[in-house]
Amino acid sequence: MNHVLKPIKEPFALEIGEILTTYPQRNGYILKLFRVFANSRRFLKKGVPNLLDRESPLSMREREIVILRVTANRNCEYEWGVHVGAFAEHVKFTPEQIRATRLESANAPCWPPGEGFLIRVVDEICERADLSGDTLEKFQSAWSLDQQLEIIALCGAYHTISFVANIARIEGEDFGAKFPV
Repeated sequence: MNHVLKPIKEPFALEIGEILTTYPQRNGYILKLFRVFANSRRFLKKGVPNLLDRESPLSMREREIVILRVTANRNCEYEWGVHVGAFAEHVKFTPEQIRATRLESANAPCWPPGEGFLIRVVDEICERADLSGDTLEKFQSAWSLDQQLEIIALCGAYHTISFVANIARIEGEDFGAKFPV
């Protein structure tokens, strides 16, 4: 039996449709990624915590730095492109910073020191599932406990999202960006 992971199409089953109404939408459009999640009611309800709410202890810009770097590290052009298309202008990323999330080190000159350090944190979490001694000490000084946990949770959630989007071979959204070359 061949089970291909792909976005489900309307009409949605009643319960799936109700759950999908709780997901972010773009002018009533439900992203392909969320429709892939909908292949499993359980995953749709529990698989990835929604960390994109207004109650985040991180600024939206910090949150987007984490998301762009994780998805770039996981080679997930779909989700990276969605976030560039949906949030980059709002959080005032420069073209150089957008490019740097994919192609530059944490030391790229386009980043203020605190944001460069956040990229270093994300890179270490992605690479090691841990932080080195010096990075850990600075991490604990720079962010509150709530913020530390949010950064770690975003890294984990966007690893999962990247795995799903990449394995499902989701094509980019019309408004999404492409990786810079």
